[in-house]
Amino acid sequence: MTSETETDAAAAIRAYVRQHMSTLSEADLHDDDNIFEKGFVTSVFAMQLLDHLETTFGVEIPDDCITLQNFSSVNRMAAMVGTLADGIDG
Repeated sequence: MTSETETDAAAAIRAYVRQHMSTLSEADLHDDDNIFEKGFVTSVFAMQLLDHLETTFGVEIPDDCITLQNFSSVNRMAAMVGTLADGIDG
């Protein structure tokens, strides 16, 4: 089951990726798509995305969470944010 935090995070992450990837169309990105395999992400954008997640959601992403798997899709990033946010709230 997806928490409200994860749902909100997915919407915000999806919007950020779409805003910063001008070659993306509505049909090109689904929440489970691997954004690295689709070629949407450069190393610079990956760092910008990390900063955006920390700033937007008020979480600090520990080094051991900075993996290709955690950042591979909108859903995986939202789940990570949800888990980290639960740790802050709980």
